[in-house]
Amino acid sequence: MALNLTLSFIGGRCSRVFYSQSRISILGCIRHQSTIPSDISSVSKLVDTAKKPQPKAERISKAMVSYLEKAKKYDAMMLEEISQYEIGRRHLANIMGADPESFSQEDIDKAIEYLLPSALFAKPARPLMKHPYEIFPKKKMAQFGTDGRPFHYLFYTVKPNYYGLMHNIAWKVEELKKEEDKHYQVDGVFRNPPVLNLKGSTWIDKETLKKKVLENISDLEYQRFLQLIEHLVAQPFSYKEKEFIMQYRQEFESQLKQFNFPEIEIDENGRQFCKTTGKRKKAEVDLILWIKGSGKVEINGQDLSYFQSVKERNQLLFPLQFLQKTKEVDFKAEVRRGGISGQAGAIRLALSQALATFMDQATVEKMRLAGLLTRDIRRRERKKPGQPGARKKNTWKKR
Repeated sequence: MALNLTLSFIGGRCSRVFYSQSRISILGCIRHQSTIPSDISSVSKLVDTAKKPQPKAERISKAMVSYLEKAKKYDAMMLEEISQYEIGRRHLANIMGADPESFSQEDIDKAIEYLLPSALFAKPARPLMKHPYEIFPKKKMAQFGTDGRPFHYLFYTVKPNYYGLMHNIAWKVEELKKEEDKHYQVDGVFRNPPVLNLKGSTWIDKETLKKKVLENISDLEYQRFLQLIEHLVAQPFSYKEKEFIMQYRQEFESQLKQFNFPEIEIDENGRQFCKTTGKRKKAEVDLILWIKGSGKVEINGQDLSYFQSVKERNQLLFPLQFLQKTKEVDFKAEVRRGGISGQAGAIRLALSQALATFMDQATVEKMRLAGLLTRDIRRRERKKPGQPGARKKNTWKKR
């Protein structure tokens, strides 16, 4: 069941909020007059032709008529949803004072987060606006002709695409075995062929495989797929099917690629140093670190006494203690804005990034796992409309 709510926005305009399967999309309420593409028109003609009395040889099967009618309704529904999505996107851009032509999906997410703040922890239950093709599942193409005969030879397995893929993998395994036997017959001595390198990647998950075959797959069928394709990889000449195998692999994103470390420079005294910045809440800092020093610390012209609390001092010095370089480096920090806690967190982040510039990859990975290279995104939660604070509610009175 779907629930439609109407929210009023600035300028007397409104948008329809569509709740369906814990997904919410903000769509415009004004209908968009758009032309129907030629492929949808052809579907309509086929439906009309199918309903007219025709000779027995040219008669279209009832299954094909049913499919064409469903395809026509699906295409018309997608056109309507896309037009409403575009209108809703433009309304959001106007509300936020941005250019509707360059209003991207990232801007849409930020606008919804600002206009409709949600305290729900489950992300699928939060307000969401995506393109209809990302929300509604892709429709499967016709699997049989106008005479009712299926195109795919595995149509009656109910999952022809999945079993067709399994048959294809099994056939490739047999071909590689024949290649191995042929190699034995020609050379007489087996020489190790090149090894297929799959490091840095893993098999696609069940949901991705379902999108590839456009069919619902059980856990057991997914496990059978993994077993069969791993059997293909285990063949000595599997490198010849690398292009096919990599279609079902996804690469690991290196966690260190997301960090932009500063460049190392050399001052007039021949000492190596680097410049970096850091942020925490509203605090910002510009920091310079010299890798060879005596432990000198300067914060806005002062030493560690700039922070009177021991808690902020420990937070600030934790990267040096973690790498055991408390008395080996010097750094100078110019911090501005924010409070004491925010300034200490900003200096800690900048100091960690500067230290990581001079470390090897293994040490940098340990720093990442310790949380030294990730910005702390926590901040004061905004006040909600209609209540005294972020979480505080008005006192309920019975009388």
